[in-house]
Amino acid sequence: MAIGADQLFAELTLELGGVLHAIIPAADFEATFAPRDQERYLDLLSQADEVTVLDFLQSTDEAYNAAGRFIVDHCDILFAVWDGRPARGQGGTGDAVAYARTVGREVLISWPPGVQRD
Repeated sequence: MAIGADQLFAELTLELGGVLHAIIPAADFEATFAPRDQERYLDLLSQADEVTVLDFLQSTDEAYNAAGRFIVDHCDILFAVWDGRPARGQGGTGDAVAYARTVGREVLISWPPGVQRD
């Protein structure tokens, strides 16, 4: 449910009539959003059919890594919007992709040609 690809994917899932299961890495996750971004996050969260909040009080790299692993452990196919570069910190998309591959999950990666992340 992070800003960017996570929220875009959630919006498309809902738009297409899919079911949204929101994985929240820590109790304080909402507080990590700037006020202008909280509204969108809370709107998506209110539309989720299921919400799982992991047992972390703070949104640390460890919590983000646990969220990625939770997602991998509960999916059949991992769809990742990823540039192929290593994660900037523990728990980034690269870590989730690596974990998915080690446990034998199918991984589909999308990254538009010529686009570079900040």
